[in-house]
Amino acid sequence: MAGSALSEKKEMAGVDKEKMSGMVKIVFVSLLLDLLAFTMILPLLPSLLDYYGNTDQSGLYNSMLSSCTAFRELVGIPDTEKYNSVLFGGIIGSLFSFLQFIICPVCGAASDYYGRRPLMIISMIGIVASYILWAMSHNFTIFVLARIVGGLSKSNVSLSTTIVTDVSSTKTRGKGMALVGIAFSIGFIVGPLIGAFFASRGVGEGTAFYVKPALLALTLATADLLFIIAFMKETLPEGKRANSFSNSLTDVQDLINPISLFNFAAVKEVRQKSMLRQVGLSYFFYLFIFSGLEFTLTFLVHRRFNYTSMQQGRMFFFMGSVMAIVQGGYVRRIQPGKEKKVALMGIIVLIPAFIIIGYATTPFVCYLGLTLFSFASATVVPCLTTLVSTFGKDDQKGTVLGIFRSLGALARAFGPIIASSVYWSLGATTCYIFGGVSLLLPVVILQRAVSVKSD
Repeated sequence: MAGSALSEKKEMAGVDKEKMSGMVKIVFVSLLLDLLAFTMILPLLPSLLDYYGNTDQSGLYNSMLSSCTAFRELVGIPDTEKYNSVLFGGIIGSLFSFLQFIICPVCGAASDYYGRRPLMIISMIGIVASYILWAMSHNFTIFVLARIVGGLSKSNVSLSTTIVTDVSSTKTRGKGMALVGIAFSIGFIVGPLIGAFFASRGVGEGTAFYVKPALLALTLATADLLFIIAFMKETLPEGKRANSFSNSLTDVQDLINPISLFNFAAVKEVRQKSMLRQVGLSYFFYLFIFSGLEFTLTFLVHRRFNYTSMQQGRMFFFMGSVMAIVQGGYVRRIQPGKEKKVALMGIIVLIPAFIIIGYATTPFVCYLGLTLFSFASATVVPCLTTLVSTFGKDDQKGTVLGIFRSLGALARAFGPIIASSVYWSLGATTCYIFGGVSLLLPVVILQRAVSVKSD
């Protein structure tokens, strides 16, 4: 009898493990399709803004240019016309992330009540619509509209990490999150190269250079939507869902009010909430600095080394390759409980990385800094995400991870515009050195979080 019960228990565990593995693979494929489409624009952004600067002499672009010129003259900043595209790019990047900041916790909480699958489908429909607009963006206003729709729809990454949490245990969650990280790495390896390649093929064929990459991104996003509809199953059973989803103003404010977010106020009765708050605060400051300098990187190599879109695509290929090696060979093997230590190491490594990039006068030196940069990219966020995913009950995971992702989106909402403004007014070297030194702040906060045991 005992032997039969033990055998049945092992068989059930095997079935659960197979189910977990299958769903994680589905999430991996879905994220990969999404990220290949999403990263295509990265090496094109400096050229896109130059394109609109040359062709869109009226409308939104011209209004922004006039405002920047008036501000520069008002505060007495020296002529920075060559950096206008950096500042405009920062504004667009911050707008996109600000919209993510609004939508991520709301979708996370909604998925705790309605389930993960319906929210994933809605998110992907919005992403498809954003790529349709990008393909039609013959002026700067439509391009900005495409980014707005994309930002409001980009909750699928947060939902994907929540799904991994649904189907994994504490021991296997790190491996699942590492696989999510690998999808990011592959996306950064291949997506920018594909975008740059198809942009170069579009030149001289009578269409704008961005149309082919936009149409390919649309194709991939549509394939992702159909894939989710066909293969993704619901991972949150009705018995484990939240009892209600209130639309009251108070509940909504808990999900988008920055103070409430930093306090994780929408999550009730969570053990070691002080530690959760400290990790969230460290994550915010880390991504605030990281995202700002990451965003200006394409503009730095475009201006300093005259990099074309294809050369920038190769740069992203190098960075993504390093990230994939680190995540596949190192992050996946991190033992549970070691995530904080690895995250700290990644942030510390990023300090010399930014200083090296800031002082780099040759591509070789810049690539040395990018190697360290890629190590940090591969370790910090996956480790902190795994750490945060251990907090809360089953019907709170979506809210916890949604708030966590929203803190990241809030950081990315301010990071690009602040870093771009520093770059625009003081230059690249000062911007990167200041950013590198500022990373000491999230290091100190995360070290404090390690020592926090309870409220």
